[in-house]
Amino acid sequence: MRIALLTEGGQSVAQGGEGGWCSRLVDGLPEHEFRLHRLLPADRPAPPTGVRGLHGVHELPMWGRRPAGRGPTSLRRRGYARAYEELVRALVLPGERAGFGPALYRLAALGREDDALPAFLASGHAHRVLERSWRMPGADTAGGQPQVCDVLVAADLLEQCLRPLSAPWYGTGPAGLGGADLCHVVGGGPAALPALVARELHGVPFVVTEHGLHLREQYRGYRSAPYRWPVRALLLSFFRQLTEETYRQAAVLTPGSDYDRRWQQRCGGDPARTRIVHEGTPATGRAAAGAEPAAPTLVWAGALEPGRDPELMLHAFAQVHAELPDARLTMYGEEGAPGYRAHCEAIAGRLGVAGAVEFAGRPSSPAAAWAAGSAVVFSALAQRSPRLLADAMLSGRAVVATEVGVAREVLGPTGLLVPPRSPRALAGACLALLRDRERRCRLGLAGRLRAQERFGVEPVVGAFREIYLELVSRYPAFPARPGAPARPFARPAEYWVAAAAPALAEAV
Repeated sequence: MRIALLTEGGQSVAQGGEGGWCSRLVDGLPEHEFRLHRLLPADRPAPPTGVRGLHGVHELPMWGRRPAGRGPTSLRRRGYARAYEELVRALVLPGERAGFGPALYRLAALGREDDALPAFLASGHAHRVLERSWRMPGADTAGGQPQVCDVLVAADLLEQCLRPLSAPWYGTGPAGLGGADLCHVVGGGPAALPALVARELHGVPFVVTEHGLHLREQYRGYRSAPYRWPVRALLLSFFRQLTEETYRQAAVLTPGSDYDRRWQQRCGGDPARTRIVHEGTPATGRAAAGAEPAAPTLVWAGALEPGRDPELMLHAFAQVHAELPDARLTMYGEEGAPGYRAHCEAIAGRLGVAGAVEFAGRPSSPAAAWAAGSAVVFSALAQRSPRLLADAMLSGRAVVATEVGVAREVLGPTGLLVPPRSPRALAGACLALLRDRERRCRLGLAGRLRAQERFGVEPVVGAFREIYLELVSRYPAFPARPGAPARPFARPAEYWVAAAAPALAEAV
């Protein structure tokens, strides 16, 4: 098959996916032709993809300076203005949200005809349309009344978000999305815009894989964004409706956890078109950690910030240290909030355990961090990604975690779960493990086997092989150009039979 991978290279989720996850997917499915289409910041050099075996890489500058280009003619500007007004009204008027998708596709069609969409969105005419629609009676102004500065900032941000609509990727040739058998969106958000347009123009189905929901990260990020509340509200409305449209049009959704699946369903994801595929990691082949340290030691890892709740760990360890004076605590992680490490050190001093607590900073590797302890502890208030938990389980060390997010789903019966914000419960679980070596070893081995089974690369590759075949089998083949013979797959089944024939004959 011809598969187009769509990612947003400027986002951390896509960066992590491109360098590792996407590379493992492409390596594991050599029978398919993968092309990478990625959105990048406009003012920085493009980083290497880190993906081998690609049949092409196509890039579009997205965030930053607007690309050069002329605006539409006066006649066509009216069509742009109508479509843009429908889009903005869908963002600010609760009763007109159904117009978001049609307006999006209308803007894409107009931009494809004359390449004038970015210039129009940056024009004063578009600013006036945005201001008039944003201030009309009935508009949602829960974030506050927009000012002129808000209109200018929001117009610039919307122009950058909508740039993928005018990408030169929508042809039906071998390098165009219209010539692909399917699209695979990694990360969601604006990276899904080309897939939506390709589906609208050519009927190409697409899969969405999120290992950290884009919409959820936008809500978290915009809390500290350097914009006024009206701008934040408008942009969050855009991302929310883009997410809903993406989930509505996607042929298959593949969240990385059941926790993410529930989020997607709240945003309109269809359970019948959702399949959980855990994020695979090559660390499943890593050897288990060696002998435990001589002193009973707890290892805590994560960014030093309130969300990870290192204060809970310190208060729980004070109770552990009172029962086991030889116990030690090693806290790995960089400072996630200014001055927070000093704050934690002061807490350890007030609790009288400063001499037994080591703030070790960033470890040389996660494996080295887990090996330094007798058990691993996670005290976070939210656990959105299973990656760190699974890596700790692969070390063979017993794990204690607060029961939030994906913790129960990942650990299952192989670890100890405690309520968040409960020092007594966390201390009790840690003491139970430190006092029982046999239980630690039993839980550590069970956790390692569970992580190897669920997070191996082979199950992930096998799952997407099945998804691709099932998906394409339900869609008709599309010719590369009008009048040309249909090419349903990049390499038909006969190719593999012919390639295997000499080997089979030799074996016989």
